[in-house]
Amino acid sequence: MDFDKIIPRHGTDSLKYDGSVPRGKPEGLLPLWVADMDFAAPDEVLAAINERVAHGVFGYSEPDGAYFAALANWFGGRFGYDFKREWVALAPGVVYAIAVAVRALTKRGDAVLIQEPVYYPFRQTVLHNDRRLVVNELLLGRAGATDSPTVGASPSDAATAPPQTYTVDLEDFEAKIAANDVKLFILCSPHNPVGRCFSADELREMVRICAKHDVLIFSDEIHCDFIFGDKKHHLLPALCPDEAPRMILATAPSKTFNLAGLQLANIFISDEKLRRIFVQEIYKSGFSQANALGIVACRAAYAHGAAWLDALNTYLWENFMYLDNFLKTNLPTIQLTPPQATYLAWLDCRALGLSPDELDYKLIHEAGLWLSRGDSFGQGGAGFTRINVGCPRATLVSCMERFANAVSK
Repeated sequence: MDFDKIIPRHGTDSLKYDGSVPRGKPEGLLPLWVADMDFAAPDEVLAAINERVAHGVFGYSEPDGAYFAALANWFGGRFGYDFKREWVALAPGVVYAIAVAVRALTKRGDAVLIQEPVYYPFRQTVLHNDRRLVVNELLLGRAGATDSPTVGASPSDAATAPPQTYTVDLEDFEAKIAANDVKLFILCSPHNPVGRCFSADELREMVRICAKHDVLIFSDEIHCDFIFGDKKHHLLPALCPDEAPRMILATAPSKTFNLAGLQLANIFISDEKLRRIFVQEIYKSGFSQANALGIVACRAAYAHGAAWLDALNTYLWENFMYLDNFLKTNLPTIQLTPPQATYLAWLDCRALGLSPDELDYKLIHEAGLWLSRGDSFGQGGAGFTRINVGCPRATLVSCMERFANAVSK
């Protein structure tokens, strides 16, 4: 588990490292944008994949009992979520599953609600399927002493008051649902990009409002394994079992174990009718069996990856500490939104007085960095940027030195 090791990724068909020129950007940028990490998967996962590759035959594959046992041990042991094997539908990814849910559970012109600033495929998937987008903007402001861990402390330290954090505007949430006759709510929990681990009370209230107004919930919980400080992640159907029949829970090993390219997600749907509608839409898209190596990797990761993940989370937290200390020392006008979850740092750069285009230009052409534009996550992200800290410390150090040099100009 040498997370300091630099693994060259150029020339590996990497979207992150080989995608700058095809996407209209200069060569030689240091990329910390897309949410895949620069770490090798756990040794146990690599061993399982290598054993499967050595077999040499890659026919159509489906998960076995050991696969579902690994899922049950992981989600039951870590999150108290008990499920039946038949609840699980496989998909090539969570975004794919969101698109399936939008098509299966709503009609053209129906309203779908999201909470921006949020992972931009949420917006795209709604609009590309000719649904009506409704946005419940998250509120940014100061919060109480227990709302976020202290950056610079160990993951187990008690929390102190953060400089600013995001909360759900529940009044606007319900008003938007009622006014627009919303049919589907797409929840991002933990939240990407703002790094919130929602409290049990926040989640219960959103579920209550959705139940009151007959709104189905798609809960994207792909980042559930990256939680810091005194926070606890609550899988939505485990937290609100009475309303679970109105929910779709989406998970994947892709973020947790850096397996995104193996294209596999596990979608949990307890209600038989809802599951049948969802699966029928999957069939309409032409997808049937999952990636053979994805199945092998997922099974091995959930069965044997716990120690690797625990070490990774410690390393990621130390990266967050480094980033926060660097900003306070060298760029005090730029604030790191207190990280409660994910490996994505959300930086408030509005004090620089730059437009989103000016900030993006400075980062690309003066800093030589490829980061995620804040406004790509919605209007509320204007003036922010997102940095993937899932990288060796030396890479993050280089990123921030480039960042500071560009800003100083």
